[in-house]
Amino acid sequence: MTLDHSYFEQMEAKIPHGQVRTRFAPSPTGYMHVGNLRTALYTWLIARSHGGTFILRIEDTDQSRLVSGAVDVIYRTMAECGLTHDEGPDVGGPVAPYIQSQRRDTYGKYARLLVEKGAAYYCFCEKAESEEDSGDFSRAADPCRSLTAEQVAEKLAQGLPYVIRQKIPTEGSTTFHDAIFGDITVENSTLDDQVLLKRDGLPTYNFANVIDDHLMGITHVVRGSEYLSSAPKYDLLYRSFGWEIPTYVHCSPVMRDAQNKMSKRHGDPSYEDLKAQGYLTEAIVNYVALLGWSPKGDLAEQEIFTLPELVKAFDIAGISKSPAIFDRAKLDHFNAVYLRAMAPEAFAKVAEPYIRQTVKGDFDIAAIAALLQARCERLSDIPEKVDFFDACPDYAIEFFTNKKAKTDPAVCKDMLQAAIPMLESLSTWTVESVHDGLIALAEKLEVKNAKLMWPVRIAAAGKLVTPGGAVEICAILGKDETLRRLRAGLAKLG
Repeated sequence: MTLDHSYFEQMEAKIPHGQVRTRFAPSPTGYMHVGNLRTALYTWLIARSHGGTFILRIEDTDQSRLVSGAVDVIYRTMAECGLTHDEGPDVGGPVAPYIQSQRRDTYGKYARLLVEKGAAYYCFCEKAESEEDSGDFSRAADPCRSLTAEQVAEKLAQGLPYVIRQKIPTEGSTTFHDAIFGDITVENSTLDDQVLLKRDGLPTYNFANVIDDHLMGITHVVRGSEYLSSAPKYDLLYRSFGWEIPTYVHCSPVMRDAQNKMSKRHGDPSYEDLKAQGYLTEAIVNYVALLGWSPKGDLAEQEIFTLPELVKAFDIAGISKSPAIFDRAKLDHFNAVYLRAMAPEAFAKVAEPYIRQTVKGDFDIAAIAALLQARCERLSDIPEKVDFFDACPDYAIEFFTNKKAKTDPAVCKDMLQAAIPMLESLSTWTVESVHDGLIALAEKLEVKNAKLMWPVRIAAAGKLVTPGGAVEICAILGKDETLRRLRAGLAKLG
């Protein structure tokens, strides 16, 4: 089969040079797990910290794994996280198309070029397709490795199905360099003749990403350390074509615990799951950045980073060889820091949908949000914290007993008997008027504030723990509802 070499010259001429170019190349499987998000973030940070170009490429050659709407999940996640791309399917670029299934003819041409160079071969074996990814294909047992050009032409003329395999040297070793793990040497005898082009004409992942990375001018390839075992074969492909090898950055996995990697199969959260569980995007991104990377120098102790700050601080040398464990409590801490740093109006806006899950009545949502901002770690904690506003739950009389406030049911009965007429007498109902009235009453009764506030809060909210004290809760409930609940509490006391 004669190849048009001018095609390859034209493709080479399109490749951008002279700057750092990175790519995030997800498969559209409908699930952006934490490890994927971290890969996207590190890839984006490498490009941005060098003033380079960040590319989004969709790798959809494995048609069996495609999920409808998954590409939209990728776009939405990237946009929400601020990981803007300079080139991609939706914005175009000098080396389009950026969807692998639209580059199908390209892979076939390069696979045949590799055959011409003696670094690949046509395989007509019956088991070629089924064993293409199993790693147990025996090179010694494959007679196709030694077919002459005439024999290959004859089989092609017969229309026999085939795959194209990489022709790995049978002797010697291959050494590749990784920015994190250093030089790694592998004996060629341990490598299999991986399939490059499948029977349906589509490339395997391992072949397509090498072709695309070269033709798109990618200078740094960021991926999981599980691909370290494939890196020697990538290296051999680059060398066979005579291409420059990019900088490999293999990141160790994100683990659920010391033994298990995070995975969708085990119910570990995706980015969208974390959003639904009440985590802010900014907190997720900040936390994910530190899953396996740490800043150096003056920033070594810093934990909270905005995206622009991450761009300034990021250095590949800070990426760890050790696996990172996903710590939910640590993420809660990050989220709480971000929630408390929000402007009150902004917090009220993000909190309102969660408040409204259990608060349907006509209450001041901004006032409720103000109680919550310093008291919640996740937005999803909110509904349970504020459900008492719509209806006071049935509570036990034991709630009125509190050692610290020095209260018991008898003391609380006396406090409510004094508080109810005082509150009835207020001409205005505000945080200030309720506060001043209760403080003045405690002084008149010659008791500490807590001894009066405890029974008022328990009767008003029916809960031991509330986001806010008696004054704030009464002010939000309103005069009529507060007095109704306090009278009900007094009746419960006897």
